[in-house]
Amino acid sequence: MASPQAHKPRRRRKIEEGSLALVAHGTLDLDQSTNARKPAFPLVAFLWPAKGTVSQWVTIPLILMAAGLFRWSTGLWSYSGFQSPPMHGDFEAQRHWMEITTQLPVSQWYFHDLEWWGLDYPPLTAYHSWLLGVIGSAINPAWFALAKSRALDDPSLKIYMRATVLVSEYFIYIPAVIIFLRRYSRLERVNVWEASIALVAILMQPATILIDHGHFQYNTVMLGFATATMSSMVAGRPLWSCVFFVGALGFKQMALFYAPVVFAYLLGLCLSPRINVVRFLAIAAITAVSFLLLYLPFILGIVYDMYRSVPQKDLPLPPLLASLPVAWNEDAWYFPVVLQLAQSVHRIFPFARGLFEDKVANIWCTIHTFHKLHRYPSALLQRAALVATSAAILPPCLIVFLKPKKNLVPLAFATTSWGFFLCSYQVHEKNVLLPLLPMTVLLSGEGGLVPSIRAWVGLANLLGVWSMFPLLKRDELRVPYFVITLLWAYLLGLPPVSLSAYHDTSTGGLTLLTKILHLNIYLVMVSWHVVEAFISPPSDKPDLWIVANAVVGAGGFGICYLWCLWNLFWKSELLGQQKEKEKGKAQ
Repeated sequence: MASPQAHKPRRRRKIEEGSLALVAHGTLDLDQSTNARKPAFPLVAFLWPAKGTVSQWVTIPLILMAAGLFRWSTGLWSYSGFQSPPMHGDFEAQRHWMEITTQLPVSQWYFHDLEWWGLDYPPLTAYHSWLLGVIGSAINPAWFALAKSRALDDPSLKIYMRATVLVSEYFIYIPAVIIFLRRYSRLERVNVWEASIALVAILMQPATILIDHGHFQYNTVMLGFATATMSSMVAGRPLWSCVFFVGALGFKQMALFYAPVVFAYLLGLCLSPRINVVRFLAIAAITAVSFLLLYLPFILGIVYDMYRSVPQKDLPLPPLLASLPVAWNEDAWYFPVVLQLAQSVHRIFPFARGLFEDKVANIWCTIHTFHKLHRYPSALLQRAALVATSAAILPPCLIVFLKPKKNLVPLAFATTSWGFFLCSYQVHEKNVLLPLLPMTVLLSGEGGLVPSIRAWVGLANLLGVWSMFPLLKRDELRVPYFVITLLWAYLLGLPPVSLSAYHDTSTGGLTLLTKILHLNIYLVMVSWHVVEAFISPPSDKPDLWIVANAVVGAGGFGICYLWCLWNLFWKSELLGQQKEKEKGKAQ
């Protein structure tokens, strides 16, 4: 009997095959003196030991633990509204929503005491708040006792609330990002190690960490659903993209920043390369069913309240219903459902708040600085915002409609959301997270780590978090702001701690004009911090430094919008551009 053959270990797949020669990918530079290759920026050096020798199933858990450490460390600091009467900020708003969703009938959710952080987000946020409120009440019922728990600053409550943000992010946002990078990097022919570098850069985005884990919000839940939408598009699964995007809209209405490009891309898929009626009908049906499922628990809750005879006749008529030329029968069996749906829409879209509430780096606040807009009727300003936003988002939507290519998805999302941020109605400074996410994931694409892309992505992120400094300063988050922002800049080789992205390299470098533009913007940001820290504004203009921040930020974001639009146009090959010219035109 023949002896069994000796065991031959399975040959390891070379995930980095040839990557040492791929200086064009942006991870390596050539040392001019020794002609040897070296890491192009510190993040590459940190991950160098994992290059080609360590499985991604080892590196990803280590990356997630490091990202979680920085998130939790940020959470040790103060938060929005800490001991700041009368309204106590976003922390109290989120806690209060857990209170009302667990302690009140569903029919009271969108009506209860609207002057004290009335619920003004879509139903998925309400369900999320209910779930967290149920868990929290099981730990300590006093945290969410109706009316008695307002403005509670219990340290143990802070730990619980911080933990809910972290767990929500690790359940939704981070898996969505990892799956998206895997699909997009394969599409763009980027190896696993370089995709891991991009993953660290994305998870360490300073603005996302400081807003959700410092200021306190759950933006990453919505951003996770939006990332899953892009991931499904890249994977060629348009029906799943509909489901995930309804989830994003159902959690936060600011996901509407992405809605036009989602619609344009999916419609383009139905018409290109040929008309596909079945796909169109399937997309429409799945979207409708997804919205129905989103609202179904809310509607069933209202019906249950009707069954229990919970009073609903004394609730005020929402403006949406009052404006319709219909005589509503309040005794009709369907009226409570119509009333609740109309109230939820009224709360979700706050047109009564005006063009903008606070200083924000968009065109309206900038124009208002030099020409006061409050002298004009609100209806006129709404129409102006609609026209300006439509003009800004039409080009990217038209491009992906005509060329619905998978590799255009992140750029299209970024360009459209920049247009919304700069021009739309009722924008908050925190909304800059929406364009920053799709722009940052460009790091995982072809040539995403070369200076011509890395410098632009870095500028957008650092300018974005800088524009939110007045908000973070009010929350006493200056120390985590400087630590996390400067660390991110150092890891990616960006100003003000490094100029490696602006050195002349063998490939993928920046033009002289781009270098001058970027470095001057960085110089303004650093100078602003020095002036803001040591020089008091004039007594008759106490908001001078904040206004200057918003004006400079708006200009920089406008440049980022134009860069994204140009690269989207060039990459689309709409006019038959040759792909070989892409790298030379990227900057």
